[in-house]
Amino acid sequence: MNTTLRKSRILLFIILLGAIGLFFYLEKKSTTPQTPSVVTEVNENREQTTGTEETSDIPEIEKEPKVILTNLTVPWDFVFLPDGGLLISERDGTLLYKDTEQELHEISIPETKQTGESGLLGIMLHPDFKENNLLYVYLTTETETGLINRVERYRFSNGELTQKEIILDRIPGARYHDGGRIAFGPDQMLYIATGDAQNEESAQNPELLSGKILRVTDTGDIPSDNPFGNEVYSMGHRNPQGITWDDKNRLWITEHGRSGVLSGFDEVNLITKGGNYGWPESEGDTVLPNTVKPKAHSGASATWAPASALYWDGSIFFGGLRGVALFEAVLENETVVEVREHYKSEFGRIRTITLGPDGYFYLSTSNRDGRGPSIATDDRIIRIHPSIFRE
Repeated sequence: MNTTLRKSRILLFIILLGAIGLFFYLEKKSTTPQTPSVVTEVNENREQTTGTEETSDIPEIEKEPKVILTNLTVPWDFVFLPDGGLLISERDGTLLYKDTEQELHEISIPETKQTGESGLLGIMLHPDFKENNLLYVYLTTETETGLINRVERYRFSNGELTQKEIILDRIPGARYHDGGRIAFGPDQMLYIATGDAQNEESAQNPELLSGKILRVTDTGDIPSDNPFGNEVYSMGHRNPQGITWDDKNRLWITEHGRSGVLSGFDEVNLITKGGNYGWPESEGDTVLPNTVKPKAHSGASATWAPASALYWDGSIFFGGLRGVALFEAVLENETVVEVREHYKSEFGRIRTITLGPDGYFYLSTSNRDGRGPSIATDDRIIRIHPSIFRE
């Protein structure tokens, strides 16, 4: 075999081996799964992402209550702002503003008159607060003829209150029984809980605004479908302080029953338009004709002193003042089947409960109001994850 032929065969063999190797390489590559690249994308409408769920930071649920604010002076209500800030009403007329930097600022609400249970009470954001910055407050003030309660509206922006408007006044006021809770309903109407202002019979007079649940528009006008042609939505209440709606948009309230040595018969009520809830003649299971029986009550010998209401997962939770507990009224449709106590005597007098944007319950204490013992850090706001009530 000559040299030229031998070299040609060797070259052909090398080419053949190379072709076979390339074939197996390409075959292997085509069957090997490709790892996706990790993409980080940030814009105005999207949070930073990192490609896979496993790399996301998922905060652990706190299993124990956590105190997040201390040394408050009888906080009555609080609301979370869309930017992460917090507004807290203190009964002496101070509106506390906790900004996004966790700094606290004091804003005085002028003309507030605090005496006994009266003062700066409920606060509520307009449903369109992000667009209009409107804040509503319920407060007691003093006039030439005595104390009255009223609802005022402000524009809250950059830590300041401006453009004050009186949305509703003429609500009788007193040292005790001023109600005070305000809330926007699913119908975008503003609901206002008023006490009888120590005039029991006024609760049965539909022309007076005391001892009622009131309903007005966001500007204070009277809705055309209100049952009595005025601001009154329901009547016959003693001192309601909790308002909430369930998952069927039914309105529930909590209210204080009789007090003093005869204290008892605190109530959970399902509110119907035009309903008469019987105070002062109807109590507990004993109700007069044409009045509405409570869905639950504390009985003649026990006192809850319910001061708020929050519907969550089939139950109405409410703070108890004299009851010194967080109460839970368990619902089956329109029936309260059980009332449970949580954290009995652990935090003292509990007033407001609300649900934060992070999914946690937030509770405020009312231990510096002269009605019970307090500790050095009172009053407090406490955070609790609601899942612990379902374990």
